[in-house]
This record gives sequence, structure tokens and C-alpha cells, in this order.
Amino acid sequence: MWVLTERLPAQTEADAELAMPFELRQKSRLRTRLADGSEVGLFLARSGVLRGGDCLRGEDGRVLRIVAKPEAVLEVRCADARELARAAYHLGNRHVMLEVGPDYLRLLDDYVLHDMLRQLGCTLTAFEAPFEPEAGAYAGTPHSHGESEFVRKPRIHDFAR
Repeated sequence: MWVLTERLPAQTEADAELAMPFELRQKSRLRTRLADGSEVGLFLARSGVLRGGDCLRGEDGRVLRIVAKPEAVLEVRCADARELARAAYHLGNRHVMLEVGPDYLRLLDDYVLHDMLRQLGCTLTAFEAPFEPEAGAYAGTPHSHGESEFVRKPRIHDFAR
């Protein structure tokens, strides 16, 4: 098994590529196979989602490039920016991962959300594409819910006026 342990900056050369849907690109520990059947194991520090184009180095020095595998997505468009913001609000209220474009939102296709968005008056298009959602406001910010490691995050009203 090819063991991958280190994230690298984008590389021009890679020894192999691994196509993964978004769900698997969120994992730091994973056992899977390349297209040729070779087994690989990811043992990465927890430091965020793997994105298409990211590279990993194995214990043997070889480099693997991650490919964002196309999957069923739903593209949301609206008549104006206010309606698009309204759709984003309702999706965010349901903690839906979103890819935000200049005039559209993308999410993994889901029939319940499809119906909700249609009721909001959105134009919806379903197709296959790589899904690269926003990382989130606190992505990469370590935090804990344990008492001994609790660090209170500042709020806007904590700052002097």
C-alpha cells in the first residue's frame, strides 16, 4: 500500500492521480484505490479539505495529485442578487455546503433542497461537475469543545467602540 502522509503545494509533476468526490476529500484517514487498482492510504494531519489539484507526498517520496471527481450537483440562479442571497440564507440555515460563484450557488443535488429552492423561485440546473464548496468562516482554525482546551472566540461586540 502507498502511504501518503504529507500535504504539498501544487506540483507540476505527480506520479499518480486520485479522483475523489467531495465526501471523501474531507477525510484525513482513508484507505482507497487508484484507477489502476493500486491501494493507497491517507494518513494526513487534520488540516482541512483536499481540493482538486492538491498534492500529497508518500513515505517513499512519490507525489499524488488529487482530482475533484465530478458528481451530481445542483446549480442555483436567481433573478437578482437579493433573491440569490435569500437562497443562500435558507441553504446556510440548513448547514448545506455551498460553492459560491459570481452569480450562482452550487450544492450537491438533493431532491428536498431542489423543491425548497424551486418554491423560492430559483432557476435550477442539475448536472455533473467537480464540487468545491466554501471552506467556512473558521476553516483551519483549531478549536475544542473540551473544558481544558476551551478558547473563547472574540465577538464583534467584544472590541472597543
